[in-house]
Amino acid sequence: MSWTAHDIPDQSGRVAVVTGANGGLGLETARELARKGAHVVMAVRNQQKAQEAVEDIRASASEAALELVSLDLSSQASVRAAAERILLKHEHVDLLVNNAGVMGIPARKTVDGYEMQLGVDHLGHWTLTALLLPAVAPTPGARIVTVTSTAHHMGRAVDPENPHLESRYGPWRAYGQAKLANFHFGLGLQRKLARAGARAASLIAHPGMSNTELQAVSVEETGGGASQRFFLMLARHTGMPPARGALSQLRAATDPHADGGEFYGPLWINNGPPVRKPIFRRAGMSGAIAKLWEVSERETGVALPLP
Repeated sequence: MSWTAHDIPDQSGRVAVVTGANGGLGLETARELARKGAHVVMAVRNQQKAQEAVEDIRASASEAALELVSLDLSSQASVRAAAERILLKHEHVDLLVNNAGVMGIPARKTVDGYEMQLGVDHLGHWTLTALLLPAVAPTPGARIVTVTSTAHHMGRAVDPENPHLESRYGPWRAYGQAKLANFHFGLGLQRKLARAGARAASLIAHPGMSNTELQAVSVEETGGGASQRFFLMLARHTGMPPARGALSQLRAATDPHADGGEFYGPLWINNGPPVRKPIFRRAGMSGAIAKLWEVSERETGVALPLP
């Protein structure tokens, strides 16, 4: 039988941190976790939109335990402040869903000088994960779910000599690199957790073709780029609604039978119920993960606190 939100076990007593929880996949992830009893920390940039998301969730789940934390993944200072606020209120974190991201935008730098897509999609989540690990790693049954994309297949591993694609930038080249970084991060993190004997696990998921705001923002940011308009049209006509698109990351986060290092996505590549997917591109993966760690630690100045 197909796995649905009804299969999510009771989450009472658990603390879940979801980035980008004010819309799209993040909103639906926060909604379902809250419905099942989790205390959901909605870590988001746009606080006005976040408040609207809180009201949206509580319209159908009046008892939802929701907490807003300001998080701008394009600013390492904001990431540090968000992590500090979360740790001050929560001694343990059971779920961390690294969901937020940007896609196919023009060349732009973060405030820290990173290429924007790598900076938001990976480096922001790298620092957030590292800083929250003391609350996650010792927690029995805790999970970190990093959201990648089928676009990781077109990405190239991060080059330590040019991680920000200077003189080589292309919107989709940068997006592919960022989503492959997500892919390598989730798998590399599981290796680190296992070797350290941590009680937490790291998994990855992709939502397939989901009709969220991501495509519309991409079109707006590029001034109506042809490829961006194509993906927007595709999402609107063939994409899954956000509630279905979020099921892969929800399954990775909550299915009792899911294990660390597994990859979840739609059955038919970009559509369908969430299933465990095979992991391809294993050749050279250890080297790519090592380079990603090198770049991430160098650029952010933050190391993952695992022996």
